[in-house]
Amino acid sequence: MDKVSRPPNGFLASLSASDFELIRPHLRTVDLAADSVLVETDEVLKRTYMPHKGVISLVVKLARGERVQVAMVGRDSIYDAFAPLVEGPVLNNAAVLVPGIASTVELEPLRAAAGQSPTLRARLIRHGLAVYAQIQQTAGCNAAHTVESRLARCLLHTRDLSGSNKIVLTQEAMAQMIGARRNSVSLVAHTLQQANFIHYSRGHIEITNAEGLIKTACECYAAVKAQYAGLLSCQEVGR
Repeated sequence: MDKVSRPPNGFLASLSASDFELIRPHLRTVDLAADSVLVETDEVLKRTYMPHKGVISLVVKLARGERVQVAMVGRDSIYDAFAPLVEGPVLNNAAVLVPGIASTVELEPLRAAAGQSPTLRARLIRHGLAVYAQIQQTAGCNAAHTVESRLARCLLHTRDLSGSNKIVLTQEAMAQMIGARRNSVSLVAHTLQQANFIHYSRGHIEITNAEGLIKTACECYAAVKAQYAGLLSCQEVGR
């Protein structure tokens, strides 16, 4: 199977022919159903996911019930890249933020393939580090930047990962994305709509002026893109 016929996911597209062949017989295609929970904190991951469309949200659940998103995984990467390399429970919830389709592979055959191939292990490590870099940037962003700039960043990142300017996100989901209260998100979404950067109605968001959003977003949007480009060798998937 050549590179052109592979599923439309950046991690799979980046593999050499021999590495892809190691996991190809074990690949399956699944739906990423809206709001479905793929794995919860402290569970043992059974399979990894490589979205073609849709976005997976990595969420930390706090003691009082608050949920804060720390990273997103979309069509350019894999969830959870470190799992085939290090055994142990997962450290956060993973849930479907934007519905879509993904390739999936059971952890054991992927672990066996990684054991056979240093280049596959290296690729997994790079994708894992890219998500770690995003988590690190998100922590700094939520602590230092305005709600408006954080929401602009997250909407742009969601657009990039899902491949669409049209996104379905509740106010609760957006609050979770940026670590803010729902009423703050409502006010900021209204401000972005008044500026004609987005059209927002009943959870349906359309980005109508990406350049305007980019100017509103904090430095973290460009920083994460640069980190991914460096770690993943400027890999592009249909952008």
